[in-house]
Order: sequence, then C-alpha cells, then structure tokens
Amino acid sequence: MLVFRVGKTKYASDLTGEGARLYGGRWNNKMIGCIYTSENRALAVLEYTVNVNIDDIPRSLSITTLEIPDKKIKLLKERELPGDWRNSPSPSTIKDYGSKLLLAASELVIRIPSVIIPAEFNYLINPMHIECKKIKVIDVIDFVFDIRIKSA
Repeated sequence: MLVFRVGKTKYASDLTGEGARLYGGRWNNKMIGCIYTSENRALAVLEYTVNVNIDDIPRSLSITTLEIPDKKIKLLKERELPGDWRNSPSPSTIKDYGSKLLLAASELVIRIPSVIIPAEFNYLINPMHIECKKIKVIDVIDFVFDIRIKSA
C-alpha cells in the first residue's frame, strides 16, 4: 500500500520519526518516535496545513511516497478511540493513547481516522518496530505550497 507525507525536503527520506520524537504530535508524546502519513496526497497536504503556521512554511517542501506492507496495519475504528480524539489542540489523553500503542511496538503501522475528514485515514508508522526496515521510500517530489490554502 502507498501512503504519503508532506515535509521539509531535507527530511523527506528520513524514516526515524525524529521530528515527532523531538516535538510530539497529535498521537505521540515527546520522546516517542512516529512517522505521520496519509492515504492520499490531498489529505497529506491538509494535515500538514492544519499543523503549521503560514510564517513557518519552508520554501523547500516535498511529498514523499512510502510503501507499507498491507499485512502489518492495525485498523483502529473511531469507536475504539478515546472520546476526545477530535479535540484541538490534541489533548494529553490522545497523545498518551497513541504513545502506548507505539511503545507496545506490536504493530508496524496504525490506521486512524483523520480529524479533518474522519472518513479518510492517516497511517502512523512505528519507527521502533522490528520490521520498520520494510517501509520503503518510493518517490520524493518537490512540492510548492499554495498559500491560498492558508490565506483568509
């Protein structure tokens, strides 16, 4: 299966989850690595957009296409998530929930509904999983962020 992520070109092929480990994310606490991806390019752009200030968008962005093994995906349904999973900013209960899943390292990839469009999905890749080397970078293309997405 192919998944996508938008990020700084400098880190486009980085599969360590270091950015999420250093800064935390919706589904992980600081010091817990995670690679955030989406099921399509458009959702990856939307997810990136809601998580970045327009003044912080770098000029050098890329969309990375990753291949993940279909049989290594834990499918989480909305009813399995904590009740406050859609709250913004992300509550600690969500970070703790996701961190617990990642630390268990029993799943290479976790599919979760997008907060933006719950009928579409994001895929959390666990860089601590023993089989993380099965994740392959298929393509990295330059991406020019259209500021109309963030302008009022």
